Amino acid sequence: MAYPRSPLAPETFPEMPEIAGVRFATAAAGIKYKNRTDVLLAVFDAGTNVAGVLTRSKCPSAAVDWCRERLGAEGQARALVVNSGNANAFTGAKGRDAVVLIADIAAEAVGCAPDEVFLASTGVIGEPLDGEKFRGVLDECAGRLKSAPWMEPAEAIMTTDTFAKLATATVEIDGVEIAISGIAKGSGMIAPDMATMLSFVFTDMPVKTEVLQALLGRHVATSFNAVTVDSDTSTSDTLLAFATGKAAARDVAPIESLDDPRAAVFGEALHDVLFDLAMQVVKDGEGASKFITVEVNGAVDDASAGVIARAIANSPLVKTAIAGEDANWGRVVMAVGKAGEPADRDRLSIRFGDFLVAENGMRAPGYDEKQASAYMKGTDLELTVGLGLGDGVARVYTCDLTHGYISINADYRS
Repeated sequence: MAYPRSPLAPETFPEMPEIAGVRFATAAAGIKYKNRTDVLLAVFDAGTNVAGVLTRSKCPSAAVDWCRERLGAEGQARALVVNSGNANAFTGAKGRDAVVLIADIAAEAVGCAPDEVFLASTGVIGEPLDGEKFRGVLDECAGRLKSAPWMEPAEAIMTTDTFAKLATATVEIDGVEIAISGIAKGSGMIAPDMATMLSFVFTDMPVKTEVLQALLGRHVATSFNAVTVDSDTSTSDTLLAFATGKAAARDVAPIESLDDPRAAVFGEALHDVLFDLAMQVVKDGEGASKFITVEVNGAVDDASAGVIARAIANSPLVKTAIAGEDANWGRVVMAVGKAGEPADRDRLSIRFGDFLVAENGMRAPGYDEKQASAYMKGTDLELTVGLGLGDGVARVYTCDLTHGYISINADYRS
């Protein structure tokens, strides 16, 4: 089923550079969708390091289990297989058998070991995934690999997404321009507890696996883990980063320690890509019409601020008020109060954009309903809560909750 394009979708897509050592192909395997691609095969040159963060859901998919077992200090990757339309989650022994079969088929097609194949699946939970559907498809893909355009792999991993999600950044290291590019999918079941539904990042930087893992874990906290659409953490959340190291041929020395000053420089560019992708996921939130930044400051610490910010961002009452363009700050007070974190009603302040709507435990003396209501008609909104208790700060990014969310999810399996 095709869904109307999100009104928050970007008007243009970035020009994605080729990443040395990365080639890919897509195919239509008929896993669920008809007349559209639903399988991605990416192939990496030997020596590619891989790092990842995976869902902390206690009901992970078979593909998540497969990746978790293969990520580690010496993580190496030669191939990535992604399918959309079926999450291969809550499928028991059949699911585990399917990932083994798919990895074997991919390994034979690519010419590598099955343990060098990484897998990800997204779609309906509880439906067995037929691994035989990949036989022949991956062989055919392996015969027509290419390094562009990136739009094709981005579209192949979509489910209820209304637009493909791509991001790229470049950074100069050792006088050489290093590229970092990524794709993502995600629209609903978004309250990541590590990453987004699915996201894959690629770079030619020579970087040790442990360093790549540490940087990924550090920067996911303020990108993918700072977004929520509907408070639901997926069984399939997977973020993988692949570093081919091909820039070494251009005299770029490998980053082997976090103490290397270049690690921070590379990490900032990595964060730019992760953040861009995460914001696109929110802007494609199912049925979304408004993008919302929730900032909480003055909390006892950052962790407490984060809990309160998520309580606000995940509140159906806050989100529906914003959908209705109603400056109902009383619902924000409710969300702060229910969060279970330290808060003092009589020190609380609330702003919608630049408009102070409440302070010191009551409506702000200069509150202007017309101004606040006019602000709420925008599509990019900021909601700021001051607690007045300490230095803790957090930002969470979310969207509104409209009838469209209900329609999409009520019809999802139809």
